[in-house]
Amino acid sequence: MTAWQQGFRQVTAQIAPRAGHFLRWWRSSLLAWLPERWQWALGWAPARLLLLQQGDQLHLEREIGSQRLRVASLAWPCQATALAAALPPRLQRLPRYWLLDGAQVLRRTLRVPTAAAGRLLDVMGFEIDRQTPFTADQVTHDVRLLGDAGTGQLDVELVVLPRVRLEQWQQAVGSWADAVSGIDVIDPAGNPLQVNLLPPLLRRHMRNPQLRLELLMAVAAAVMLLLAGSQLLNNREQAADTLRADVERSARNARGVADERARLQALVDGARFLDDERAKRPTMLAVWTELSGRLPDGSFLEKIGVENQQLQLIGLSREANQLVPLLQASPLWQRVSLTGVLQADGTAGGRDRFTLTAELRAAAPAAAAMTKEGAADADAADTP
Repeated sequence: MTAWQQGFRQVTAQIAPRAGHFLRWWRSSLLAWLPERWQWALGWAPARLLLLQQGDQLHLEREIGSQRLRVASLAWPCQATALAAALPPRLQRLPRYWLLDGAQVLRRTLRVPTAAAGRLLDVMGFEIDRQTPFTADQVTHDVRLLGDAGTGQLDVELVVLPRVRLEQWQQAVGSWADAVSGIDVIDPAGNPLQVNLLPPLLRRHMRNPQLRLELLMAVAAAVMLLLAGSQLLNNREQAADTLRADVERSARNARGVADERARLQALVDGARFLDDERAKRPTMLAVWTELSGRLPDGSFLEKIGVENQQLQLIGLSREANQLVPLLQASPLWQRVSLTGVLQADGTAGGRDRFTLTAELRAAAPAAAAMTKEGAADADAADTP
């Protein structure tokens, strides 16, 4: 191997993981614009069918991203064939994951170099002997990426399931052991850890019987989209040619200097009117600056709207009941009031959702005078 080939391979090994990370980030950012239910309906969001056995019930839940919805419950014990009568065909094609209680697994939090991000499962396989009382061949394991720890390191969690407990689970669930694609674990809060502790050889791969039809429909849709785009471009070119001819015809039949002067004067008058209307209320920059200084910490705005002289604020705050007196003292608006009742956001932040309205005051005389003076200068410069 030449030095050039070796250098090329080293550069490729460094760039490929970063390029893959960028593409995954770019795809997830684009998908974030769509609701998770739409992503699942279009086949762009990962979805699973979660199976949770509690007492004499087997609960079936559909998971799309971070959303979980219970879709059915079966009397336990039962056979895997009971899914055909309990679920619609689209849900039956989802990968099935059995949920185990967190007490049946071992969890260890570790810190590894960022360079190991692409092969965490293999790297953690060598840590089983040191982090658990088992050897690698006595357990099945998976790894969770917890986040970036800085300084070129990652925080990960090693999740280990002893094979003895795996065999006990297989005996307890019977035919379900051959009907699932993975085994996940629920944490104390009742949320899945997003791991798969089922050995690869025992995983059932779900096939979509309509995959070929869906691919054909996607290709047909792409072809129709290209044809529609081509036709649209052609129509636009024809419209541009027609418009160009009309403009040339209008230019040849244009009025004299008196008409042009009258039109220019009308434009100047319109600009002066807009400047006068703009001077009657504070600018959006001043409104933003005033809100930034008066809103307490922990408050977030989801929407700000200005219509005529009315200002509307919608957002979240830990001190929502104190916003009216805080904002009332501003010289830019008056008559601040809450619209509706405060609604708890329901998250761990303890914020309340609020809707505030206020009436904008007229701009200060000095600012209005400066605006009119600038408009007058512009008129003088534009006057022939």
